[in-house]
Parts: sequence; C-alpha cells; structure tokens
Amino acid sequence: MEKMDHDIAIIGAGVIGCACAYRLQQAGLKVLLLDKEAPGQGASYGNAGHIATEQIMPLANPAILTQIPSMLLDPVGPLRIDWRYLPRLLPWMLRLISNMRAGAQARSQHGLMQLNHTSLDAWKALLGDIDAADLMHHQGSLLVFEQEKTGQALHQFAKTLAQNGVVVTPLSQVEVHRKVPGLAKTVLGALEFPETSHVIDPLKLVESLVDAAVALGTECRQLDVHGGCLTEDGVELHTSRGTVTVPRVLIAAGAHSRSLVFQLTDTDIPLDTERGYHLMLPNESHRIPVAVTSAERRFIMTPMADGLRLAGTVEFAGLERPANMERAHRLAELGDSLFEHPLDLAGSTPWMGFRPSLPDSLPIIDAVGPKQQVMLALGHHHLGLTQAAVTAQSIRDLALNQPPSLDLSPYRLSRFRTA
Repeated sequence: MEKMDHDIAIIGAGVIGCACAYRLQQAGLKVLLLDKEAPGQGASYGNAGHIATEQIMPLANPAILTQIPSMLLDPVGPLRIDWRYLPRLLPWMLRLISNMRAGAQARSQHGLMQLNHTSLDAWKALLGDIDAADLMHHQGSLLVFEQEKTGQALHQFAKTLAQNGVVVTPLSQVEVHRKVPGLAKTVLGALEFPETSHVIDPLKLVESLVDAAVALGTECRQLDVHGGCLTEDGVELHTSRGTVTVPRVLIAAGAHSRSLVFQLTDTDIPLDTERGYHLMLPNESHRIPVAVTSAERRFIMTPMADGLRLAGTVEFAGLERPANMERAHRLAELGDSLFEHPLDLAGSTPWMGFRPSLPDSLPIIDAVGPKQQVMLALGHHHLGLTQAAVTAQSIRDLALNQPPSLDLSPYRLSRFRTA
C-alpha cells in the first residue's frame, strides 16, 4: 500500500476532472490526477464542441414516449435504444418517466438553468487563467429549420426560453443565409443563440488544463482505479498498480463512475450512458463560421481547427457493446442535405464515446462521507463540456469549505438515496 503525499486524488481525466484539478491545485491543494487513459481521451475527445448554454430543458419529456417504437426499430435513428439492452435500461427509463411529472421537471429545469446561465462566464475566467482563450470562439450558434410547422413550434419555444433567461433571436431565411452562406435553400429560418460558444479543439482544451495544473504541481498517473473503501485516514483506492491511500477523492469518471460511487458511498446511482457518435471531416473546417444544429435532422455541425465535426446522435446500448459506426457515417448524409454543395468526405473519421446520463438530467456535484472525503462531479450527460468550468468552481468551494456561489442542493447525491 502506497500512502500518497497529496490532499486529493481525482479519478477521471476528462474535461471535468481536469478543470477541477486546475482549480483545486490553484487553490493550494496538492492534486493527484488518475485515469486509465491519457487526459481527454474519453467523451471529452469526441464531444460536439458546443457550449450549449441554451439547453435548459431536461431530457424527461412526455414526447419521448411516442418515439420509443422508432428508437427500438431504427438502428441509425437520431435517438436509439438497442433492444438487447432494454432490460438493463428499463429501471433508468422508469425513473426518467417519473421525472416527467411537472414538479420534477421544474426542479430539473431550475438546476440546468443555474449551471448553464453561469457556465460561459466560468469558462472565460478559466481559459483566461490558463492563457487559452483562443480555444473557444464566442460567436453564437444557430438552430435551423426546414419545415414551416417546425419554425412555428420553434418560435413558441423561443418565447419559453426567453422567459427563462436564454437570449434568443429568431432569424428569417434571408438572415440565416447571410450569416451562413452556402446553406441549402430548404433552410427556412433559425433561432440564433448569441450567448453560446464553441471549442475549436476539445482535446487541446483538456491538455491545456492538464498542462496548467501540472505547472502548479499536479501529478498525473495513468492507471485504472477499479475499487476503493473508506478508512480512518481517508480513502483507500485499489488500482491496476496496487493500493494507494489519500485523504480525499473526487470521482469524475463520467459513465464509468457508478461502481466506485457505490463502493465509497453505499449509494447505487441510476447512472447510464448515452453513446454519442461523431464524424470528423478534415477538409471542411471553413464550411461554416458557427455551430449549426438541425431541428428536424437532430444533429449539430461545429467548425473546428482540424475540420468540421458532425455530431449529436444518442444511443442507449451500455458500455460493452461494440460501436455501430454506421451511425457516425449516417451523419455525412444529414450534413450534405443542409448545404447547396456536397461535403468533402475524403479522410473522414468516425468516433463513438460514452456520455454519463442521470434520469433527472442533472449532474451530481457534492461532498459526502463522515469527513466529506468523497467528492463527486459526474453525470453531466451531453452538457459535460458546457458545465465543466462552473462545476470546477463549485468543487473548489466545497473542498475549501467555502460558501458556494451556486445553490448546490439540486445536485446532491442524497436525491438518489433510499431510506
């Protein structure tokens, strides 16, 4: 057993774990960062790059129920359930349905609004601190539509968003094509979200966070943490290279967090995974100036330093089944349909990763245990990139026992504990 000379070990070197590592190290704590892969190689590598401050509505919507047959039957649809995984997913789905009640939806929306309304400022502050502001472009984003009935629904939706603090501007067909030349004439209009942003290199963003944390004293080790338990001195972690003990641990392992959370907190959280896909087009980095989402086709296109990233599909099939890359390549067809001229698909590369999803659409941001030695920052589903910087601020406040800038009660672990 190795007793580490660190104040806290962070398990998970994705964007959330690395943002937390920097903020904690900056605050004067000695941080050990652990992951079985190199930093940023999980879901943080392949995300859509969209800082989605406008997405304040929880996943638990009754409209999903009508889509279940198509989810089971269409293997390349935008939202899919692998029928072989359905028995394991069923408890999660029942919790999702429970969260469709008006009161539960309101609580989830409040929690999302609180995080998203502060996320962009948190990112600007964090990137300023690590001298990496150039990795994020603050030019807004568009949600485009191709059918009149969709446009009517989106205009009503825009009013709801505006009432809840989201800055949104409806655009006519002429205005959309002026902002994004080359879109297909079938695009009839859009909602513009000027207070959103996009990351031009998600992997470099994580690596920049790690470099900044290491420069302050953080130690990184590439190993697998497969178990642990509480001790009188703190936390004992069982790893692929033996057992280590630390005074405190932060679990930020995304979709792989459930088992360790149970071992250290005796709480079986209803964490499942939304498998997300992307297709990277290396020759199309200048096709569009801002992120563009299609309302009907349900995918997003984000311009990045090394190409155009097409992303956004959701698949419930667990952590073990092989990727269905046909879903990624299907994005090329969807992308082509939104432009006057075909996309250049030469050298395109597909990817699949795991988003950690809880049925109330809220993450867990908490500190628990007899001495609050188990900290948690996980379950951000498809908003991990968006909420990483504000989550790191909250974890720092908890670690230092300072009054948090946000009301963290919506994100407590105790909401999943049974009597």
